[in-house]
Amino acid sequence: MNDVVSYVMDGEIAVVTVNNPPVNALSQAVRQGLLDAIRRSADDGSRAVLILCEGRTFIAGADITEFGKPMAEPYLPDLLNEIEASEKLVVAAIHGTALGGGFETALASHYRIAVDSAKVGLPEVKLGLLPGAGGTQRAPRIAGVAASLELILSGAPIPAAKAGQFGLVDKVVPGDLGAAAREYVRELLDAGTPVRRTSEQAVEAVGDDVFDTAAASVAKRARGQTAPHRIIECVRTAMTTPFAEGQKRERELFMESMQDPQSKALQHVFFAEREAAKVVGIDKDTPLRDINSMGVIGGGTMGGGIAMSFANAGIPVTLIEINDEALERGLAIIDSNYAGSVKRGKLSEDKAADCRGRITGATDYAALADVDLVIEAVFEDPELKKEIFAKLDAACKPGAILATNTSYQDVNAIAAATGRPEDVLGMHFFSPAHIMKLLEVVRGDETADDALATVMKLSKKIRKVAVVSGVCYGFIGNRMLQGYFREAQLCLVEGGSPESVDKAMFDWGMAMGPISVADLAGLDVGYKARQALPADERGDPAAYRVPDVLVEMGRLGQKSGKGFYNYDPETRRPSPDPEVQAVIEREAAALGIERREIDAQEVVDRLIFALANEGFRILEEGIAQRPGDIDIVYLYGYGFPAWRGGPMHYVESVGLDKALARIEEFRERFGDENWAPAPLLEKLVAEGRSLKDWADRK
Repeated sequence: MNDVVSYVMDGEIAVVTVNNPPVNALSQAVRQGLLDAIRRSADDGSRAVLILCEGRTFIAGADITEFGKPMAEPYLPDLLNEIEASEKLVVAAIHGTALGGGFETALASHYRIAVDSAKVGLPEVKLGLLPGAGGTQRAPRIAGVAASLELILSGAPIPAAKAGQFGLVDKVVPGDLGAAAREYVRELLDAGTPVRRTSEQAVEAVGDDVFDTAAASVAKRARGQTAPHRIIECVRTAMTTPFAEGQKRERELFMESMQDPQSKALQHVFFAEREAAKVVGIDKDTPLRDINSMGVIGGGTMGGGIAMSFANAGIPVTLIEINDEALERGLAIIDSNYAGSVKRGKLSEDKAADCRGRITGATDYAALADVDLVIEAVFEDPELKKEIFAKLDAACKPGAILATNTSYQDVNAIAAATGRPEDVLGMHFFSPAHIMKLLEVVRGDETADDALATVMKLSKKIRKVAVVSGVCYGFIGNRMLQGYFREAQLCLVEGGSPESVDKAMFDWGMAMGPISVADLAGLDVGYKARQALPADERGDPAAYRVPDVLVEMGRLGQKSGKGFYNYDPETRRPSPDPEVQAVIEREAAALGIERREIDAQEVVDRLIFALANEGFRILEEGIAQRPGDIDIVYLYGYGFPAWRGGPMHYVESVGLDKALARIEEFRERFGDENWAPAPLLEKLVAEGRSLKDWADRK
């Protein structure tokens, strides 16, 4: 047919093979080749068409290089309608993954066979889209409404066996798919099996409760997202209208989704996550160091979670503590975490035991003599960290990577405590470390390229999303967070309440409001950090006056049962406390602040633009490699809604000129100290350039 689709006769079977590496994406050439093949089969001696793929997978979805560009003919819905309309039997043979348009291609075929290791799915919802080539109309006709809603709304691929249970795959086979598929087609022909067009099947009717349950689940699991509700409407339409009408409505809602800012944001996230793995200035062929064992210094909550992350990935871990009692306590935390994972169904008992068996403990640094990586995870005392790294320098073998899990401290100063600064870097995990996906990898001034490249590669093995940061106080995420929390506290004293500030941000899409986050982290953490600083380095007094008073009252947050909120001892459910509101109003008066009404939009703008303004400074200083890296940090580490794309994408979508105007308004109202616009933002607006343009030219 063409360079990526071949057509070969095998007896009475026309074998159509897609070969478009690496994942056989549905490029224009693939679509054209398939269309030509179906049309050719109508006029030759074939009795059936078998669609196969070369390489490691069936068609794994759309061609991402076509994202954001006008779609070229043939359009996928038209192609799939023509495949389904074929008078010859069409069979799709699935291996690897059949995703998105690839699985829609299989659903348009008359029969489907899959190797037992295959997976199928419709992941469009993860990009703020819906299956737009008949997926929402064909799946319910085969699998029913409930199963289709589960498949399409989750976006998660399912194994071939489960797809078989739903009827989405007709036969599951082990071994050689090519031979089994040819045999299956011959069996169908010998049995006189008729063409079976999915569009001609009816959808079994279900009650409104099925759709209501799906909508309720979406409201909780995908809060604020629009695509899931469009998917529910499409599936309901499949049940209540003929196929052609349902497909028309599906296409309308697909195009609506394509223009939705949420889809643009989620597509940005898709590309940004992949880009974040690439380190500027390091060749992709840089030799990597072998990491076959590792050590963790510190058996607290963070250290235990880090140990679990590596043990779960099959890497043996040695946990070091200062004495036997502390070690026993640390291992008990790990035992408790694994028990919780088993109880929640995240791990089987055998798997948990297998992972736990990879973690051993010791109180002597000599136990780290042969490990390939050590991560220090003690509390934030820079002198203690330097002392530990001096010990590691003496105890560990040459070439071992020495990492600090610090959230704020100077990685260069820590590296200087060793005689091998090229082996030292930061690995900032987020708590709980065995669950949270973000890993900030901090590149010191002397960190070797191969050490950094090794850790970036290793992050995938331990199932983390890694972002490279330069050295500065707080790196990317925590440095930006200072302005976010500052504005949250200022909104409190200027006229808000803990509930109103939290509600504004939660309704906007954040996983938690900032006041609740402060209570969860522990108000004493920030208090202690501020007390260690000179008074003139603590920032705006109005931004920490209330939390400091609460700490001095013994209200430390969730850990003490009281912080900005009171917490139920059984459920940890928060409730407002009039005593806290009285403290807020009293301290506002003491600071000479006249309280006023603050609406939700002001809260959102102050917090989000404070984040982004600092993000521009981080970019200009080279702390972050690219704007998308900042967005990934906030999505995976701080509960930023993915459908808004991250703070930098969000500001870009609002318009840099509008963002700058709002920041300048805040500067006029609140002063230069907190609201001086970042020079890079001012420069881009003055030049009429976008952040994307700046990143592309950089």
